[in-house]
Amino acid sequence: MTTYDANGITLHKVRDYVWEIPQEGGMRAPARVLASEALLDEIGDDKTLQQIKNTTHLPGSTKYAVCMPDGHQGYGFPVGGVGALDAENGCISPGAVGYDINCGVRMMTTNLTYDDVRGKEEELVDSLFADVPSGLGGGGIVEGDADAVEQILARGVEWAVEEGYGVEDDLRACEDEGRRPDADPSAVSRKAKDRGRNQIGSLGSGNHFLEVQRVTDVFREDVGAAFGLEAARIVVLIHCGSRGLGHQVCNDYLRQIEREHGDLLARLPDKELAAAPAGSDLAEDYYGAMCAAINFAWVNRQLIMHRTRRVFERVFDRTWEQMEMELLYDVAHNIAKKETHSVGGEDRELYVHRKGATRAFPAGRPEVPAAYRDVGQPIIIPGSMGAGSYVLRGGEESVDLTFGSTAHGAGRLMSRTQAKQDYWGDDVQDDLEQRGVYVKARSGATVAEEAPGVYKDVDEVVRVSDALGIGDRVARTFPVCNVKG
Repeated sequence: MTTYDANGITLHKVRDYVWEIPQEGGMRAPARVLASEALLDEIGDDKTLQQIKNTTHLPGSTKYAVCMPDGHQGYGFPVGGVGALDAENGCISPGAVGYDINCGVRMMTTNLTYDDVRGKEEELVDSLFADVPSGLGGGGIVEGDADAVEQILARGVEWAVEEGYGVEDDLRACEDEGRRPDADPSAVSRKAKDRGRNQIGSLGSGNHFLEVQRVTDVFREDVGAAFGLEAARIVVLIHCGSRGLGHQVCNDYLRQIEREHGDLLARLPDKELAAAPAGSDLAEDYYGAMCAAINFAWVNRQLIMHRTRRVFERVFDRTWEQMEMELLYDVAHNIAKKETHSVGGEDRELYVHRKGATRAFPAGRPEVPAAYRDVGQPIIIPGSMGAGSYVLRGGEESVDLTFGSTAHGAGRLMSRTQAKQDYWGDDVQDDLEQRGVYVKARSGATVAEEAPGVYKDVDEVVRVSDALGIGDRVARTFPVCNVKG
């Protein structure tokens, strides 16, 4: 098959797993979809292809927009989308970042084995559920006053470590050492700050989770050793973002863009792609506010990790240091960053928008923490509660093919509404427990919304990433305990 048609859009096969929508009309660049034919059938089932095509209408679009193998329909910009827009003559788009700014995942390794956890699963999941705030609305591990929120927005994980919620090594294992220096707390509205004050250190709801996992497979022993991953070892995965604060930042700037840059908005095929021209006051303000929300999300995950360490100490009756509960890495999924990439043989500064996509820099890039610079950046790809997750490392082809990016998860097949019609939470929970996965959630509806059957095949998503050389398989994990809001 050399072409693929879906919803009136024709894709042309460039090579294995690379499909292109040619530039036409108001498109400023082609659009590409990275997928096997099986994944393409699922991606073509909703508005994903139209959305990735629409993104190329954004001013400053360079090279091509890219949809990852886990892509699905999102708000204007598809989830699993990557778009690089010229930072001087282009624009920055809050819709291309998303409402949950720096929704992301972090993984902790341990020296515990699966045998150490057997028999303690229920105690562990109950304790984590009791001690880590989750669900809609308020409630966090700490409730910050106005000064604390300002410090978190400006300094990120540095604040958490200084306050006793982490150690220096946690900084060294986090992207940007847990702090975006371009953060501007003054660009974050009072309403956004107020929404975040009582949510610092909380999972939230939806697909956010805290999961204890066991390593089932290691595919690259040398990289696995550098990452601290061995078969049967226990790891912990934390998935959440910037909570109400990030949502409010996105909402605030979308409304301002509609008021101040209606002329640009009128030229776009979808108003949900609303963007501020590069160099404008609004673009600079949004970038500063977004970076501040990124810092907030990193602190959010840091505090949850701190509380998780305390729970493990109580359940296993030893210190977290004795269990070697160390941060492997923290990756952001919804983000726009100024990065330098080669386009047409010329180095250019770009706003690289990754929405439901993970940075995947290969070995040697200076942005990769020193501990991993010789092997490549760790990448964490969560799957469903019944399918497990993956750890990858940045592939050599990623910078050229995807502006240094890969998938961020399995990708949804089904809406939450449809999931609740097709699945019953208690049945899903019973089935998972029979497979050795203990789930604790605020409601059965949450479990139904996140049933394994509502997601794409994470094995196939990762296989395509590995085959393309954008994210190389390192290890596979499988759930033991899962906490949801």
